[in-house]
Amino acid sequence: MAVDVRQLPHPDADSRPYWDGARDGLLRLQRCSRCRTHRFYPRLLCPKCWSDECEWVTARGTGTVYSCSSVLRAPSPAFAERIPYVVALIDLDEGVRVFSNVVSDPESVRIGSPVVARFEKVNDVITLPVFELTDGHSE
Repeated sequence: MAVDVRQLPHPDADSRPYWDGARDGLLRLQRCSRCRTHRFYPRLLCPKCWSDECEWVTARGTGTVYSCSSVLRAPSPAFAERIPYVVALIDLDEGVRVFSNVVSDPESVRIGSPVVARFEKVNDVITLPVFELTDGHSE
């Protein structure tokens, strides 16, 4: 088995609930307790009302591809075995945009494609949320 030598995130006080959720197979987002706005990336203040009161909620994990690009040439040796792969901006149903991989057939990924989150364990601390194509959003 190849050693994963990608640069990985380092959870901090603001992002630890996000990474703990991912490890448990949950896509977690912050939601402002004052104005109810969801936000991503994790941060101290709400970008809408500047409140520092927030809660962590579990997102549905469904969204739509806003933009995508197929990577055909590895940017470093750590990604050589992953070629080709798709990086994408995903608009989650909760109203936030995330950057991730779409792990479906790269030729099938299109702007507007519906996607659902799944999780890839990297090590005991980091599990990465990724997305795959789906036929549509389930309720």
